[in-house]
Amino acid sequence: MGPSTAATAYIAATGTALPGDPVDNATLGKALGVSEEWIDLFVGTRSRHFGWDLATGEVRSTLADLCAEAGAQAMDAAGLEPSDIGFVVLATATPDALLPTTATVVADMLGLDHLPVLQLQSGCSGAVQALDVGRAMLTAGRGAGLLLGGDVTNRFIARRGNAARLPSEELVNQVLFGDGAGAAVLAADPAAEGVAVRGVLNRCTGQGRAPGQFLDWYGVSDRHTERRLLAEDYKAIEEHVPVISGEILWELLGSLGWSASDVDYLLPPQLSGRMTARITERLPAPAVGEVSCVTETGNTGNALPFLQLDLLLPRLEAGQRALAVTVESSKWIRAGFALEKV
Repeated sequence: MGPSTAATAYIAATGTALPGDPVDNATLGKALGVSEEWIDLFVGTRSRHFGWDLATGEVRSTLADLCAEAGAQAMDAAGLEPSDIGFVVLATATPDALLPTTATVVADMLGLDHLPVLQLQSGCSGAVQALDVGRAMLTAGRGAGLLLGGDVTNRFIARRGNAARLPSEELVNQVLFGDGAGAAVLAADPAAEGVAVRGVLNRCTGQGRAPGQFLDWYGVSDRHTERRLLAEDYKAIEEHVPVISGEILWELLGSLGWSASDVDYLLPPQLSGRMTARITERLPAPAVGEVSCVTETGNTGNALPFLQLDLLLPRLEAGQRALAVTVESSKWIRAGFALEKV
């Protein structure tokens, strides 16, 4: 079964939230006890943002804070009041708490009430999953929806200068990620930006395959366990993600009857600066350009496709097309979407 193309939905506006000032590699390296040069060489990301203080660990911006900020921006840009929103879908791998869901907390902060509020537990593909669910809810007559995605790192990054003692497969996670959130208003008519969603690919293909990423959650009884909180099979990711990205791109193009030359902008996977470069080298170059942000924001997980969208919309002209590709290595989820400015 190919990508879904049945329901036409439109992205009316976007919003983003990145906490505090950018943290460069020199600052992060000093805090973690690793060299700036190692971060530059291995990851290729220049800066990222944190909603917590590197020195003390004090949390200054929660995931709910960031999602509410991004959501308010998107609603304002679309010219919508809280009463105009018919549903909320939030995707994250790092909720502030298990209950109440971060999605319901954000809805409360934005003055949204008496409407469906859903939270999806997902990694890099979460924004696409939110888009897929949002289109279905539009088709069901729910009205305009607010899609949100974001992640925070305060539980998962070491705050002392001893990270250099970690195995390399763990050390990379200390320098890969950043905090952030993004949002998009999804509507049934081409108001505001008038960017049509022409197709969505959302498929888990991990049957019989070992996970490429593992994110744990500790409770009262096991908080002192020795098992790792965050683990990635980076070698598997380096091997498989570029190949899978190409397969996603060609499947989306085939389902829409588009050729590679019909695509004006490409929104590639955003694992890291180095990995994004490796992926785009294997993909056909878009007519106008690539839309990437990971070198400045770090890997913000579920926020990244929304951050890319926020950069794309001011550039996209009538008749132009864009293709987004995301790969979630947790259980090898293939995802992407196609857009056209009407």
